[in-house]
Amino acid sequence: MSKRQNEYLSLKNLMGEVLKENNLSKGMKKISIEENWASLMGNGVVSYTQEVTLKGTTLYVKLNSSVLREELSYGKEKIRAMMNEALGKEEIKKIMFL
Repeated sequence: MSKRQNEYLSLKNLMGEVLKENNLSKGMKKISIEENWASLMGNGVVSYTQEVTLKGTTLYVKLNSSVLREELSYGKEKIRAMMNEALGKEEIKKIMFL
């Protein structure tokens, strides 16, 4: 029977190791981005949102409404800053509304 490396691990560290070993960090990031978009933008915007994806450092948001797309384009920098703050790090450098 082998000895444990550490007697105690914090839950955060343990989850981090599980995510890394099973290559789940990309999927968790996607879920986090979608949840943050929904909570920051509210039900009105979310109802017109088809898809939210992060490719590299660019956030792509596919919308049903051209009017909403135009309105949101005026606040790209504010939305980017709010999303990065919610994610806890500078993940998003650019936002594209499709």
